[in-house]
Amino acid sequence: MKPEDMLGAALEMAQAGLTAGELPIGAVVVMGEEVVGRAFTQEKARGRRLAHADVLAMIEADEALGWRRRPQPLRLAVSLEPCVMCGRRDDAGVRTVYFGLESPGDGGTEVAAAWRSSPDTPWFTAPEIVGGIRREESQELFRRYCAEAPESGMRRWAQTLVDQAS
Repeated sequence: MKPEDMLGAALEMAQAGLTAGELPIGAVVVMGEEVVGRAFTQEKARGRRLAHADVLAMIEADEALGWRRRPQPLRLAVSLEPCVMCGRRDDAGVRTVYFGLESPGDGGTEVAAAWRSSPDTPWFTAPEIVGGIRREESQELFRRYCAEAPESGMRRWAQTLVDQAS
């Protein structure tokens, strides 16, 4: 599955999140050509702050795959750059991350780029990260969110994503 197609599936999940009244952030986990995990951010629905799309999609993939040996590495596509908190994608076996829109205030790309593996834990490695895929479509979902959402800190944060230069 091509990165553009993976982002398309993540954008579909982001749209589902927007429809459900959540932030328009969607994610999919792919192994080979198969989507093994998918989710949208569900902070409101779950009443929890750690219900991020990428984390939920990785949990779904991990539950589906279990401990069995994975014949192919996992890839993650997220409509918004994953945050610093979500940086432990290596535990889930994700080797490549694709994202649409940058999140300058809390994005984790710079942290991943600075990651240095320890010889004691060579399996904990930073994934390859590629951004800007279908960026405008992700930004448009945030534009729609800002037009519909009531005034709040989350809406003001989302507006900073809308206001980024294209």
